[in-house]
Amino acid sequence: MARDPRADILEDDLFPKQSPRIHRVHAHRSTDGTIHFNTRGGFMGINNRQPVELHRGKIWHFSDEEKQHLFLATAAFTFALGVLMAGSIFGISQGGLNQWIATLLLSMPVMLIAVGPAFLLHEIGHKIVAKKYGCWAEFRVDPSGLKFGIALVALTGILFMAPGAVMVAGLVTRRQNGHIAIAGPAVNFSLFLIGIPLGGIILGLTGATESASYLDSGAINLKAMIYDIVYFWIFANLGLGFFNMIPFGPLDGAKIKDWSEPVWFVSFMVFIALIYMWWTGVFSPIDDATLRIAEWF
Repeated sequence: MARDPRADILEDDLFPKQSPRIHRVHAHRSTDGTIHFNTRGGFMGINNRQPVELHRGKIWHFSDEEKQHLFLATAAFTFALGVLMAGSIFGISQGGLNQWIATLLLSMPVMLIAVGPAFLLHEIGHKIVAKKYGCWAEFRVDPSGLKFGIALVALTGILFMAPGAVMVAGLVTRRQNGHIAIAGPAVNFSLFLIGIPLGGIILGLTGATESASYLDSGAINLKAMIYDIVYFWIFANLGLGFFNMIPFGPLDGAKIKDWSEPVWFVSFMVFIALIYMWWTGVFSPIDDATLRIAEWF
C-alpha cells in the first residue's frame, strides 16, 4: 500500500532513501592468538594507523606500544617534577644556569624513584583488575596533557599534569567498574603504608635525617637525596590517592561513588583525615612514624 504523503506533516519519514552508514570494526587474529583491531576514531593517544592489540593471555602483559606510552609519560612526569624542584625557569635568576641545571639533573632521579612508582603502579593496578574481568586494558599517554603540564610548571612553578590513563574496553557491571577504579587509589594507599616502616629502615641505616640542598660545597649530598626519596614517596602516594578519590569528571572517585557511596565515602575520608592530621601537625607520617623507626637503627 502506498504511503500517504500527508503523513510527512505529522511524522518523520520512516523509510529514508539512503540507509545510514554503519561503523564497523575490522579485526583479525594473528598466529599467537592476539586479536588486532582498528578503532577508526581511536582512544586518547592511540595512533589510529596502528592496530590495537587485544591480548587474551596472561593478565601481566604489556604490548610494545603500551611500554612506549608508559616510558614517555614517566619521562615527562619526571622532568616536570625536576623543573618543579629547580624552581621553574625563574630559578635560573636566583642561582645561575649551572646551579639550576645541576639541581634539575639531581632532582630527576630522586623524583623518579620516589614518585614514579606512585604513578606507574596506580595505572597498573587499574590495568590488572580490568584484565581480570576480561577487558582490554592498556595505558595511553595524552600528549597535550604532557605539554600543558610541563609548560605550566616551567612558567608558574605549579605542577598539574594529566599524563594519560588506562583505556579499558569491554562489558563490565557497575560493581566491576568500581573495582577497576578503586584499584589505583588502593595501590597508592598500600604504598603509603609500606613507605613508613621501609622508609624508616632506609633512613636509619643511611643516617639521612633531614632535607637539604643536593649540592654541598660542590659535592653531592646523598643523604639529603635519600631523605627526599622517602619523604616524597610517602607524600606523593597520599596526595595522588586523595586526588583520584575526588568524585569529579574522569577521576576514579566518580566511578567508585557510582558503584558504592559508602565505600567511596569511607575511602575518601581516610585520605582526608590523614592529610588533615599531617597539615595541622596532629600526626606526621614522617616525624611521628618514619623518623621514630629510624631511631631504632
